[in-house]
Amino acid sequence: MAAPADPRRLCRLVQDGRLCTLREELQAAGHAGCAGPAGDTLLHCAARHGRRDVLAYLVEAWDLDIEAANRDYKRPLHEAASMGHRNCVRYLLGRRAAVDCLKKADWTPLMMACTRRNLEVIRDLVEHGANPLLKNKDGWNSFHIASREGDPLILQYLLAVCPSAWRTESKIGRTPLHTAAMHGCLEAVEVLLQRCQYEPDCRDRCGLTPFMDAVQCGHTDVARLLLKKHKACVSAEDSLGAQAIHRAAVTGQDEAIRFLVSELGVDVDARAGSTHLTALHFAAKEGHVSTVQTLLSLGADINSKDERNRSGDMALIPGCRRSHGEGNGNPLQHSCLGNPRTEEPDGIQSMASHRVRYD
Repeated sequence: MAAPADPRRLCRLVQDGRLCTLREELQAAGHAGCAGPAGDTLLHCAARHGRRDVLAYLVEAWDLDIEAANRDYKRPLHEAASMGHRNCVRYLLGRRAAVDCLKKADWTPLMMACTRRNLEVIRDLVEHGANPLLKNKDGWNSFHIASREGDPLILQYLLAVCPSAWRTESKIGRTPLHTAAMHGCLEAVEVLLQRCQYEPDCRDRCGLTPFMDAVQCGHTDVARLLLKKHKACVSAEDSLGAQAIHRAAVTGQDEAIRFLVSELGVDVDARAGSTHLTALHFAAKEGHVSTVQTLLSLGADINSKDERNRSGDMALIPGCRRSHGEGNGNPLQHSCLGNPRTEEPDGIQSMASHRVRYD
């Protein structure tokens, strides 16, 4: 009776490309069907590590199923595409692997390939029938994913083979332009503005525009481009009534705040819609000392009151207190404490939870 094969050892042999040793051990075991802890077959391992010769051996000598799925429903084609191993992708496609198979969260191999800057793999998948318009569970298609990575050549290729790919939104209303702006992909934003017809100041479900995304993430070069080529509105408000300067204060983007105030003439004491909070309030609440300093250097009014008659003084912000013996002076003289209250009636906490960290 043949000794059982050790799945971990076999996976190491596959990973290292030691085909001769692998062949001997599989022949001694009499089978190649052992699965790893995540449900991976040896085919998954070979595709993930770009071992095309091992992949072909396992398929042709042991008749392993190229459509086998692991616990995340990934197939070998997902693995090869996600790692950019073109030789393995081409082999699997040549064996008629399902090109639009879905893994967990409805990701196709093309979507996985778009997380890498590998145009050749993307082209191979599309030429074998991959559909760029399919969406995953979050509403992202392959073009949207490629916009996050920011490779202009991939975006141009996808637009060439599927001109309508840019007309897409995630389930929370975010466009590829929002995503590229948020991640600071300047070349990608240039392509999107040149080749696609996005509405100026298009908004997601939270009311954010691409310009707000760029500013609150500190990408002033992208913000300048949106102003120049897309006529973005500097004073646009999100669904909480906050403008770009308020969002930059929440995320502590000092350079972006200087850009807004010094270059664009934004009012440093502009108030956020219904809450009547200024950027100074938001920066103080988040504990961004350097941002508070930046706002004060730009002329922010420390005595500016919100609708509850509170100033930007940190002592009036939940989670902060005065040091012993301090008066009603500069907020920088106050010490911030941890564990702020999680329930805020005035919108400061909701503004913080309203940041765009969902791309």
